[in-house]
Amino acid sequence: MSIIISDEILVATRMTESEMKQEIAVMLFQKDKLTLGQASRFADMNRIAFQHLLASRQIPVHYDIEDLEKDIENLQEMGII
Repeated sequence: MSIIISDEILVATRMTESEMKQEIAVMLFQKDKLTLGQASRFADMNRIAFQHLLASRQIPVHYDIEDLEKDIENLQEMGII
């Protein structure tokens, strides 16, 4: 699925496409709709950079056993472990 955000919206919000993706990722992470890994990928950021973004906004990282299991599964699928 693709979502198109018009240039008009970007101009109205005074945001770049990258900033908009970060805002959406942060919001979905805060609402527990995306895991940390999913949100960082959505924002096109590495996990550490995304965690720094969250920290700069004083948003706690909620990383639980389910997140760990998903991360291990993803790493196994990618052949990293």
